[in-house]
Amino acid sequence: MSDSTATATTSASSSAEDNARKVQQYKDNLISRAEALIVKEFPERIIRLNALLESPQFSERSFTDVYQDLNIPVPEPIVLDGESHAKRPRPNSTAPTSPIDGNGTKVHALPSGRVECNKPIGELVCIVKPIIRSLVEDSNLLKMWISFMIPKIEDGNNFGVSIQEDTLAEIQSVETEAAAFFDQISRYFVTRAKVVSKVAKYPHIDDYRRAVAELDEKEFLSLWLVLSEIRNRYCSLHDIVIKNMEKLKKPRSSNADSLY
Repeated sequence: MSDSTATATTSASSSAEDNARKVQQYKDNLISRAEALIVKEFPERIIRLNALLESPQFSERSFTDVYQDLNIPVPEPIVLDGESHAKRPRPNSTAPTSPIDGNGTKVHALPSGRVECNKPIGELVCIVKPIIRSLVEDSNLLKMWISFMIPKIEDGNNFGVSIQEDTLAEIQSVETEAAAFFDQISRYFVTRAKVVSKVAKYPHIDDYRRAVAELDEKEFLSLWLVLSEIRNRYCSLHDIVIKNMEKLKKPRSSNADSLY
């Protein structure tokens, strides 16, 4: 073997060892971070969420607090040639259609400017979204932590491993549910925009205006429910991990061989 070949082999071996050391360091740091998260940070977040749910922004707040004017005026009724409705001749079915028909009013620009998002709901969304993100990130961290704790597959003495797998499934469920909360918020804005466009097109129909108000009420209740569910999920994850901490960290008993 030439000197260059030997040098390349030594360099590759050193690089592989260095990479393995960095990966192990990452795993050790993740395990330490996850254990601190469960023991210290989860209780703090539960207390913080309880205080937020009891704050004036969410507790005993009236639905009227989240109402917002649409800034879409109702146009004056159109009177043709100054005639009353009783004197107007019945239109011929073959006659040209009136500018106002069943297709609504063509909207090129709103006379009062743009229609803004619901400001009270927007403020609550800005509060809730970072909390949702934290739950997603925390769930992902715990998922990797338990995955690193699962031992190699062996026959027998797998009761602790089954506890790890059940806990892992619960954490994955929380992560999926938390990610879905983001989609729920975006769907609200899309749905509200569609209903507001109906108000602009049919400004005389009060049902569309009422639909916007009902949608805002529903979103306010949904945001309160999301916050409550996040608090409940933190509680359930903290409870299940603390109760099974010993089995999660050491799923197989070290003295199992001494029983035979």
